[in-house]
Amino acid sequence: MVLVEENYFSEEAQKYYTGSSQIKSFLDCPAKTMAEINGEWKEEPSQSLLVGSYIDACVTGTLNVFVAKHPEMFKKDGTLKSEYLKAEYAINRIQRDKMFWKYVNGDHQTIMTAVYNIKENKWYKEEDKKEISIDDVPIKIKIDSYFPDKVIVDLKYVKDFNPIWNDKTQKKENFVDYWKYTLQGALYQKVVEVNTEKKLPFFIAALTKEEEPDLAILNIPQDVLDKELYSLENEGILEVVRNYKNNLENPPRCEHCNYCKNTKEITKIINYQEL
Repeated sequence: MVLVEENYFSEEAQKYYTGSSQIKSFLDCPAKTMAEINGEWKEEPSQSLLVGSYIDACVTGTLNVFVAKHPEMFKKDGTLKSEYLKAEYAINRIQRDKMFWKYVNGDHQTIMTAVYNIKENKWYKEEDKKEISIDDVPIKIKIDSYFPDKVIVDLKYVKDFNPIWNDKTQKKENFVDYWKYTLQGALYQKVVEVNTEKKLPFFIAALTKEEEPDLAILNIPQDVLDKELYSLENEGILEVVRNYKNNLENPPRCEHCNYCKNTKEITKIINYQEL
């Protein structure tokens, strides 16, 4: 299929392609992710996600389109809700910083695709794959701010820059690691390289939701990106995603997300201390 802005998040595109958000979702709960792909489960975008999209729309000049799609951002009297007013303040802040504003104003929302072949452990341009086999994983990316031959920049609107406690690792982590933005960076870098033969640095333009927004341009070191790409290719991440999406393996439940709670069936009585 031809991937464009209008169908990037369509059900057809989600079934055919795999993106960084889908991979991260599989890592959290495979059962929920497959239910979403198959149209059996849908969660409304969180307020935090919508406000982040509002920031993107302001930066990319597509605010009119966003407003038309999301009338819920306004109060009954027609004024913006408080969280969007805070986002407007944040936008004004980054517009005052010449370096930050420069880095978020490359080519906006640039879409690229590639295909990873599991059996060969090899990447292809999508147009070079005349037929997609069971060993192929079509990948899609959409870059917030792309500077051809120079740099890939992703805009993030986050709570703050403080470490976040990770229940899985039982330690506090940098927000970049916690939200797996390094995985996203590795995927973006590789897909761009496949299409352009240029390995570009990956930066995060980070903006906080604090009363007085903080901001930073963060470089993700190449060794970190290389490690993430190795995990995708050689530690089974893309292969497991392929298996789930092609019904070669049953996706397990996490038993913690909204989907698992909604579809949970009681089969036994448990000791309260097991909760």
